Amino acid sequence: MDSKMNDIILVPTDFSEVCNNAMNQAVEAAKFLNNKIALLHVIDKNTRAQLKKDGEGEDAIEKKLNEIASSIHSEHNVEVETISKEGDIFTTIAEVAKGLGANLMYLGTHGKVGMQKLTGSFALKVVTSSPVPVVVVQKRPFDKGYKKIILPITSDSGPWEKTRWATYIAKSFGAEIHIYSIKSPELAEAVKIITNHFDNEMVTYKVIETDGSNFSKQVIDYATANVADMIMIMTNPDKSFSTFLLGSYDEEMIFNTSQIPVMCINPRKYNWEKIFKI
Repeated sequence: MDSKMNDIILVPTDFSEVCNNAMNQAVEAAKFLNNKIALLHVIDKNTRAQLKKDGEGEDAIEKKLNEIASSIHSEHNVEVETISKEGDIFTTIAEVAKGLGANLMYLGTHGKVGMQKLTGSFALKVVTSSPVPVVVVQKRPFDKGYKKIILPITSDSGPWEKTRWATYIAKSFGAEIHIYSIKSPELAEAVKIITNHFDNEMVTYKVIETDGSNFSKQVIDYATANVADMIMIMTNPDKSFSTFLLGSYDEEMIFNTSQIPVMCINPRKYNWEKIFKI
């Protein structure tokens, strides 16, 4: 979507079931978006401990990555690049995404299964360090693309980038956007500008307003009842834009019990403004 980005979807993997699910969803997205996949394994202390336990060397990582890449290419005709890199998942994944100029990242989260336990605060740290939007997936498979996307609106500041991504995904997948907003005059103005943009881009949408009590639960319940394929949220930057934060609402949505994929967008400084001033 951004001219500075390349047509690459980055997928970090520790070869666990949930990471394979993230990879499968990324492959489906790559076919819709005409992107290629970059499959990454970060070799850290957990990898080395697992290799030692299995009596294998680091060449086993390359072998596994290449086997997955070959399978994806033969089954889906999607180009796959493989990367194994020494480092730390909390910094190296973001560095690779930036170096590739990736368009998106797909991140599988899980509990105690897998070499690199990307769950809870660990997963959130990867999300908030990413220079590109991250689609967080759990174990539940989604293989039909994204046809219904929930777009929660809780603030009139800075939703423009999320709106642009919602437009991009909706047009790419032929999806309908459900704008789920807290009822207030300020947000009504923001929603009006968002819907005007959707009208101009011929994006199908509907607007749902709520009183805002227990907002994350309302969003999840609505997404579940309407069989949504994705929830799209935005992180909050600090004043220097050097770090990004996720509130309790966001965490509840990311780890929703219905296991609906959640796209997390870290805003860039140039468009972190009130939408109706753009």
